[in-house]
Amino acid sequence: MAGITFTYAVVRTPPLPVTVSVSSNTFPSTVTFSKRRRQQQHFCQCTVDANSVANAVTTTGEDMFSVNTNSHDCGFDYLGQSTKGDLNLKYEINGEVDVARKGPIEEVAKLQALEAEGLLNGLGIQDPSTSRHSPRGIFCTRTLNLRSISAIGYDMDYTLMHYNVMAWEGRAYDYCMENLKKVGFPVDGLAFDPELVIRGLVIDKEKGNLVKADRFGYVKRAMHGTKLLSTRAVSEIYGRELVDLRKESRWEFLNTLFSVSEAVAYMQMVDRLDEGMISPDLGALDYKGLYKAVGKALFRAHVEGQLKSEIMSKPELFVEPDPELPLALLDQKEAGKKLLLITNSDYIYTDKMMRHSFNRFLPNDMNWRDLFEMVIVSARKPEFFQMSHPLYEVVTSEGLMRPCFKARPGGLYSGGSAQMVENSLGIHGDEILYVGDHIYTDVSVSKVHLRWRTALICRELEEEYNALIHSREHRALLVELIKQKEVVGDLFNQLRLALQRRNMGRPAQTMAATHMDDKELTESVQKLLIVMQRLDEKIAPMLEQDGEHFSKRWGYLSRAGLWDKSHLMRQIEKYADIYTSCQISFIIHRSCISAHRSRLWRTTHIHFTILKSIHESINVAVLLKLLLVSRLPSRCC
Repeated sequence: MAGITFTYAVVRTPPLPVTVSVSSNTFPSTVTFSKRRRQQQHFCQCTVDANSVANAVTTTGEDMFSVNTNSHDCGFDYLGQSTKGDLNLKYEINGEVDVARKGPIEEVAKLQALEAEGLLNGLGIQDPSTSRHSPRGIFCTRTLNLRSISAIGYDMDYTLMHYNVMAWEGRAYDYCMENLKKVGFPVDGLAFDPELVIRGLVIDKEKGNLVKADRFGYVKRAMHGTKLLSTRAVSEIYGRELVDLRKESRWEFLNTLFSVSEAVAYMQMVDRLDEGMISPDLGALDYKGLYKAVGKALFRAHVEGQLKSEIMSKPELFVEPDPELPLALLDQKEAGKKLLLITNSDYIYTDKMMRHSFNRFLPNDMNWRDLFEMVIVSARKPEFFQMSHPLYEVVTSEGLMRPCFKARPGGLYSGGSAQMVENSLGIHGDEILYVGDHIYTDVSVSKVHLRWRTALICRELEEEYNALIHSREHRALLVELIKQKEVVGDLFNQLRLALQRRNMGRPAQTMAATHMDDKELTESVQKLLIVMQRLDEKIAPMLEQDGEHFSKRWGYLSRAGLWDKSHLMRQIEKYADIYTSCQISFIIHRSCISAHRSRLWRTTHIHFTILKSIHESINVAVLLKLLLVSRLPSRCC
């Protein structure tokens, strides 16, 4: 750019200062990079001709932008999003802004994007477009402009705190089994097997089954105890039933990874009940009573503090710290966002875990508390979002509390309500984004009752994304076979209709079909039927294998069958504005002021109009190739 000179170098020595100088000495300052990059340091000198700074205010640290901060003075953009947080230039640099205002905007946008990409490459910063389409990307279901968000609230467990699932849930399972054994349940020989369960499944407490349902509630796969049921058995049991999560007495949805240990223990105990191994002394247990017993045993492990005491004594065995996460939260705070920690965990546990995972990665002797505008422990979600509970202020490092009637910024509290938080901060509704891992407790309730914007952390998403990439060839072949059967099937149906009409003494669809030789028509129908049967024989096992790269028992997390979405995916689309994997540092670090746009939701007729427009411009072979590469279904269910 005219009037601006950049000097850039990579120096593999101890940190060097970065000097930003202006010829008129208007803005002298010296900055030392933090220890984010330990292997190399970046030196950049930027010199701006003072004469090119129009209307600049000669105050150290003056920003070149003005920010819309008043909600009442802000409008809405063409996507219906608030313009709060949008930036406006205070002044221009050497007329460069005028360049961006001249010429066709389509061409100007391309040129400016190329120039910015070159600058990022020179600075060693990753191009945002390469990270957007990655396993750790952000997936948007409802357009969200993060610039208009004033406060961001976070859950702790499985959100800011990344646990080793095998270690954490494995120990939860062990304590659960110990408690079951104490009251007389036969648990010898059983071991924790996380492969039995994935998030998003539903426990049928009446039948002792674990089921996977599609977005409409139809059961697609089921397991009784630890044994998978055949397709015929699933149809016979659930052919006339839909999964209805509103019937809590029967259905239990596995919302989070915390559900894994409970579900594994329950399904294994169903086997023991079926085998007659459970003593009659425990009472006449049915599947629903057995579920209550398992849940009570796991609840005791949490309430009695055995599990959390072990985790606090050896956090390194259970927690997987992310060094970038504390710094990313700091970026959010420095960008003007008010950060909140709202967790159901108690203060002692929260403080121990956060100090272990955050303090060592923060600069200048900061501690985790310095990041947050407000911390609320023992929040009792989901009730925290629905009603008001007594509020207590935590006043000592041992967790001693005193009653409090009003929350204030900077405070550390126990209990209370979301409405208290809103009143304290002076912000409400869609000005707040809440990030959590529990589809109901964190995401659904905060959206339904408060209209907060929501982000879901789905740790397994990264693994599923990679599994989908790995299985592209398998799915492409499967789609091609199904398309072939559809073509053959349509031809078969027309010839069969002609044969049927002739056999009934009526004319076929055309005069030629009416007078066609019976033998030729019959043979054609027979050949097509044989082809369809052979295609079915090849398609069936391939459908069973689809998704096994993610879970051999249950297939993909987000799908129920080849075409349709799972019940979990429907819940995510309904309640989470954005969702991503457990790498929360990605969502924060790359996107503190960005906007996310939802994609086109294709109903069946929209899908086919798109295909028709493509078909009119390219030949059928190219269309088929396009369908296979993009993995678009040829038929929407």
